[in-house]
Amino acid sequence: MSIVSGFLKSARQWPKRPALEIGGRTITYAELCQDAMRTASTLVREQPRSRTELTAVFGERSEITFAGILGSLMRGHGYVPINPQFPVGYCRDMLEQCSSEALIVDEAALQPLPQLLSGIERPLTVLLPNHEAVAAMQEQFPSHRFVTCDAAANELIAPEAHLADAGKTAYLLFTSGSTGKPKGVMVPHRAVRCFIQSMVQRYEVTEQDRFSQMSQFTFDLSAFDMFVAWEAGACVCCPGALQMINPGPYIEESRLTVWFSVPSVGKHLRGLKQLAPEQYSGLRLSLFCGEPLPADLAQAWAAAAPNSIVENLYGPTELTIACTLYRWDPVSSPAESENGIVPIGWPYPDMIPKIVDDDLREVQPGEVGELVMTGPQLSLGYLDNPEKTAEAFVSLPGTEGTFYRTGDRVRRPVGDGPLQYIGRRDHQVKIHGLRAELGEIEAALRQIANVDTAIAVGWPRGKTGIEGIVAFVSESRLDAAKIRSACRDYLPAPMIPRTVRFLDEFPLNSNGKVDRKALLGLLENTS
Repeated sequence: MSIVSGFLKSARQWPKRPALEIGGRTITYAELCQDAMRTASTLVREQPRSRTELTAVFGERSEITFAGILGSLMRGHGYVPINPQFPVGYCRDMLEQCSSEALIVDEAALQPLPQLLSGIERPLTVLLPNHEAVAAMQEQFPSHRFVTCDAAANELIAPEAHLADAGKTAYLLFTSGSTGKPKGVMVPHRAVRCFIQSMVQRYEVTEQDRFSQMSQFTFDLSAFDMFVAWEAGACVCCPGALQMINPGPYIEESRLTVWFSVPSVGKHLRGLKQLAPEQYSGLRLSLFCGEPLPADLAQAWAAAAPNSIVENLYGPTELTIACTLYRWDPVSSPAESENGIVPIGWPYPDMIPKIVDDDLREVQPGEVGELVMTGPQLSLGYLDNPEKTAEAFVSLPGTEGTFYRTGDRVRRPVGDGPLQYIGRRDHQVKIHGLRAELGEIEAALRQIANVDTAIAVGWPRGKTGIEGIVAFVSESRLDAAKIRSACRDYLPAPMIPRTVRFLDEFPLNSNGKVDRKALLGLLENTS
């Protein structure tokens, strides 16, 4: 069953209900379905055969891009989102790797399109939003074919006849690789369908719900926003650029009932003084995913949205959006949080977690190890990258099946307690023989400086490894010397930051998470 099946069912059942609100417009299920079918019809007509069952979508959060994603699925392809805000070379690498022979482009992507196409040798069918762009691009790039959807208006396909099998790729998302070359994660329809069904049932989603859409399409949280909402006939509410910067009023003006974002957006709202008690009484679900959720932020959000369930979702792209979850309880959860971070909780239905040591053998209850998981939400691995797939998708000694190595360190619960997130394997550093969890340092800094954001990085890097710690914290009433002095009450001497730097704003990556690489870049440029 395809992930677009729920949308098609809702379009038949509620054709006049809003499916999407964007740019001040309300688009019904019937309208969005027709736009998507026109896209699919055009692609099927112009490219009846394709060597790869993937269609690339080069665009931002726009009507064209939403219809392009649905149209790609309706033609039986998986979609490959490419963000025009990314460096053009990075985008071209993604387009080359996925081998798509079709590219859907929205208005925002027209400006970088010529740069993207330069150097692409295989002929592409490029779907553009208007005739003027088609004529100009066709003259500039005669080896590619440029078309619009207009000619297909009366030749709509029956999408059910083209839907992909459950085992095929629903979407291909690229994650950054250690070599700097992005890796394409192939996520099958069956894995996403399993996730969607779990979410709709757990949260009792109905056609009356109104979902936030805070994530770019290159971040898999966007798949939750779209396909969980459309499965139940709900509306996806997509804020504009200014509303993304100041999302508090948007929550109220759009009458949102379901909020889903990375915790950094919640920190941003608190910094704007927009987490007042009972401020978002219309929310019934508040979900966070993508990075560790601070316990004090969960508590503040629960007070600001008193009618809302607050949950922490955890999961890498390779395990389909989220694979564990934890429901915040204002009474019991603070004591269950470790280092001031909300637990990641318990696995989704039929997902199997294990916490293992470096030899992939289970650690004892109460000990810390790497989280590995298997189950129906397991992805297919990395596109055309068997070496990286073999490194990350492994067999455990004495255990059947394939497990994904998350690279996250968690504490194995004692009894039936929740999984506790400790930090990334690559965020554990060794300083003069002492193993240090950067998350532990960051928890101490947040408490001492009384700030929302504190990031610790290993710096400088000597010939034998990390020589010390540098901390970046939000503006605080304490100066750097007082923060370092107070750290002596919390941390061993080697873990005390050598330097504390204050930032008004932290650099964020395209998914809204704090960009640690950018922080290291600041140190490299000033050393």
